[in-house]
Amino acid sequence: MKPHLPLLILLGTAGCGTEVDEADFTNHGSALSQEWELCGKTAVRLADIHPGAEGSAPEDLVHGDRALYFTADDGTHGRELWRSSGTGGSGTSLVKDIHPGLVGSEISNLTRVGNRLFFAADDGVHGYELWVTDGTSAGTYLVKDIYPGTEDGLFRPNLLIRRNEPLLVEFEGVLYFGANDGVHGRELWRSDGTDAGTYLVEDIEAGPNSSSPRSFVRVGNEAFYFVAAQRGPRRDEIHLWRSTGAPGVIPVLTRVGDNVIFDLLAVKSRLYFLVDNDEGEASLWKTDGAASNTRQLRYFFGEYPHDLVALGKRVVFSAGAGEPEGEELWSSNGSTSGTKRVKDIWPGPTGSSPSALAVLGSRVFFAANDGAGKGRELWVSNGSGSGTALFKDLSPGGGSSDPEALTAIEGTLFFSASDGVHGHEPWVSDGTRSGTKALRGLAHGSASSSPRDFVRSGWDVFFSADDGETGRELWALPFRPKGECDPHHAH
Repeated sequence: MKPHLPLLILLGTAGCGTEVDEADFTNHGSALSQEWELCGKTAVRLADIHPGAEGSAPEDLVHGDRALYFTADDGTHGRELWRSSGTGGSGTSLVKDIHPGLVGSEISNLTRVGNRLFFAADDGVHGYELWVTDGTSAGTYLVKDIYPGTEDGLFRPNLLIRRNEPLLVEFEGVLYFGANDGVHGRELWRSDGTDAGTYLVEDIEAGPNSSSPRSFVRVGNEAFYFVAAQRGPRRDEIHLWRSTGAPGVIPVLTRVGDNVIFDLLAVKSRLYFLVDNDEGEASLWKTDGAASNTRQLRYFFGEYPHDLVALGKRVVFSAGAGEPEGEELWSSNGSTSGTKRVKDIWPGPTGSSPSALAVLGSRVFFAANDGAGKGRELWVSNGSGSGTALFKDLSPGGGSSDPEALTAIEGTLFFSASDGVHGHEPWVSDGTRSGTKALRGLAHGSASSSPRDFVRSGWDVFFSADDGETGRELWALPFRPKGECDPHHAH
């Protein structure tokens, strides 16, 4: 979610282990002119979906049309599709028991297209197929039994398919995805939500064999990309493809079939991605849409680069676990010379291990440890070494606040952290140190409610948390356009 107004670039030169002076952020706070605000500091548990201490474990939180959609297990219907109007409206309820009984329908890949939500599910009769909902039980239906019978038409999450891997993508009001009709293998399909409007776009691997399209990502209004295989003249190959939704997909990168192309990230009109050449390590690549401008930027030894985020026209990420300086903050502008370490936050071979990167305006916030005795705390960077510094020591002393689940929403940073007295609880920041505060804790004493998956929908920020009594359930913070808070929610 983009903030309404950009932040000014951080110009402070604070060194390792030193918090940035509040003066460095004075202009940032005034420049925000935040158009959204929290209505109080207390989150509301919306429903005890699974009564008792076990909890319904809400997952897949998605902002839909006039409601939040998510999956949950109420202990009676299995994991199914739910919706919530938040702190107002009609409340929180089961949309439909797609697979009747305790089994659950294995819903995944909730993807919004206009005022409807598409997803993959198994009703116990048709296999794993494409479904759509308008938020009502009657308006939740199987779009098409693509592979007739009990066979799966869509990818089912398994050991090779990560549950959060994007297997559906919206482009120009149409849904694109990989599917198998039992004749052409698993290939590129499209759907407008009707049976007639759901059909094969391109048989990339001609015949009954599958190209298995996956890892879809949209790049602006220009195109979408995905990864799919194809049999070459002498070997199996894996390709990164570019498509505008019409037949005639364009391969922008071809690699040996045992390579893995993953973690695709759109940055303006450019696509960044990682390639593992079957050695358990990865290279950062970029493409501007053609094979001629697709190139490797840098090979990283050790663990995969991770937490890739878009900061303006650059990509910022954590990488370098196998480098002499250890895992640190990196950035790239799309050139080999412009792919470099931002700062050796923990000087020497021990890395600061940046994680949970989130972009707020023109800065990226993240968790890191500089080895100076303050522990793992909240850091900030504008993409330059001099503009990378400890933002705030949330757990003063040698303890770590361990910030997690950082999410920027409408000019406000939501995250989970511990102040050293209480466990991991909800925190917010407006981009200034004085405006970085813990909200009212949900669990008692030093226990952690561990909030995660912050998503705005309507006039609420939703998340899941475990208060230690009702298990992990759905919570919300009233979050409204400035001036719209009810009097009893006033700050």
